[in-house]
Amino acid sequence: MLQLMNHTKIKGTDGVFHNHYDERVRPLIDVIDALRLVGIDQDLALPAIAVIGDQSSGKSSVLEALSGVALPRGSGIVTRCPLELKLRTLKPGEKWTAIIKYSGTEIKFDDPSLVEERVRDAQDELAGDGVGISSSLIHLEIMSPDVSDLTLIDLPGITRVPVPGQPDDISDQIKKLILHFIEKSATINLVVVPCNVDIATTEALRMAQEVDPEGKRTLAILTKPDLVDGGTEPNILKIALNQVIPLSKGYIMVKCRGQQQIHDKMSLAEATRMEREFFQRHKYFSCLLEEGRATTQFLATELTQELVKHIKDSLPRLSDQVNSKLSDTKQLLTKFKKGPPLDPEEKKEYFVETISRFNDKIKCLVSGEVINSENLYVLLRAQFGEFKRVLENSKNSFGQRVEEVVADYDAKHRGRELPAFSDYKVFLKTAQDLVMEQQPPALETLKNIKDIVQDQFKEISKTCFSNYPYLRRFTMKTIEDIQSRQETTVAERICEQFKMEKLVFTQDSILNERLDAAEENYADLDSRKNYPKILKEYYQIVVQRLADQVPMLILHFLLHESMRILCLKVQGLMEIHKLDEYLEESTESSRRRNELHHRQERLVFAYEKLSVFF
Repeated sequence: MLQLMNHTKIKGTDGVFHNHYDERVRPLIDVIDALRLVGIDQDLALPAIAVIGDQSSGKSSVLEALSGVALPRGSGIVTRCPLELKLRTLKPGEKWTAIIKYSGTEIKFDDPSLVEERVRDAQDELAGDGVGISSSLIHLEIMSPDVSDLTLIDLPGITRVPVPGQPDDISDQIKKLILHFIEKSATINLVVVPCNVDIATTEALRMAQEVDPEGKRTLAILTKPDLVDGGTEPNILKIALNQVIPLSKGYIMVKCRGQQQIHDKMSLAEATRMEREFFQRHKYFSCLLEEGRATTQFLATELTQELVKHIKDSLPRLSDQVNSKLSDTKQLLTKFKKGPPLDPEEKKEYFVETISRFNDKIKCLVSGEVINSENLYVLLRAQFGEFKRVLENSKNSFGQRVEEVVADYDAKHRGRELPAFSDYKVFLKTAQDLVMEQQPPALETLKNIKDIVQDQFKEISKTCFSNYPYLRRFTMKTIEDIQSRQETTVAERICEQFKMEKLVFTQDSILNERLDAAEENYADLDSRKNYPKILKEYYQIVVQRLADQVPMLILHFLLHESMRILCLKVQGLMEIHKLDEYLEESTESSRRRNELHHRQERLVFAYEKLSVFF
């Protein structure tokens, strides 16, 4: 059974709920409301109380009892937009006032009977005429001597079957909207459940349990106790006493005005008196009154206390998050610097700086400096290493290939000559064929390197010219053209290199050095029986030559020459006087910069508001 709360500290006033909170409470609630009003909840989760319930659960009646005003009622979906209901206590005798804000509209009025109409008008503007919903928030502030300091977010009632005029997925739309609020760890979920239904089957409680399995931030309100079937009261009492589906914050039972009482315009004060009498006389539920778990009066007090405690607990986290977000936003803004100046001379200087920055980054990339957290040569070396492995693997098969060719020659072409006198041309052809087999891997390496270099150049273009579509398009196209031409040039040079390798040539001294260093003894170089072994050593020279020459060709033409040509092309833009076209910003860049400036303003505002508490 829940422990009794100590309410002796709450001093009475002349207001309906007889609650008074010291001057430390209002600032806590006001600071969160102020942050929400400027849109900080776009950047981080704010402490809130979200009200959810199945259709016809009595949610509207609870909110009316708390606020003292009539809200939209009817069948189907009545709450079609999230409604931030801000209640503010005035001193006795001060005049009732309300302000409604939505989509740039702000209306102040002093007639409580206009609330329902104003909310309906706001919903129609945001969600359209009919029965559709919208995620746009309506802000309704009610200032009255007869309410508690409290802020609630009322969400659409959960429906299962669409009514005429609603989309087939209306149920999914509503659940998605509700989840957007209740899944945040900073939100207290206020679940409204009628006493006259099976609590375990209510979709609202199921959704709350899904996002809050331990029930640490869920408070349930049991409505319509006067409609409970006779004989089921003990079961309902067990639920109210937190013995069936336990929630850390427990359950509160309320009896709000019925439809006839609303039609008869029963006052909030009279409804509060009758509600208390109902629980005092009830055979089973009177104990809830004694334990402070019943009446709307207690609910208002409990919710305010819960919200204030929740805000106090959240302030250190909010302060840290604001500081972190502010730092990140300032960092992002450096990527969206203010656009070019209007003065022609200053604009020219700005353009020269922008172009020079691009060229410098390209040169740094080619020189081997780390750009975009990567060193280009690390990527290139991996490709060159793979080509070298292909060449090395080809050496392993050289000896076997020579033996196979000799055997084939003896079988098909040897006449009366002895085995040791096979033709040198046989070995020459073998070397030529094996070398030419390495040309495709060399060209594949070229293609891979071209893609890597082109991507790296383009990444620099995106970074330097992110705000300027013309310059970005120009450099992107220029990079592609240059790389394509250079790739063709290198491919021709590689093919020439392989044609030269078919000559089977090296300096005698170079081959002799390899033979001298070899483990085998080649004393008789003229002996034809040593041809396979000699050619094997020659092929080692070929492999080393190709392993160096191919990468050098690629590096020279695809990297260094491409860099030189690209920088000259971009530098050449300075000779064409089209600065306005060159430096025309993209709409997206301007929008993003403005968005970041607004976020920075919100976060600075939040920082200043929160700093008061630390």
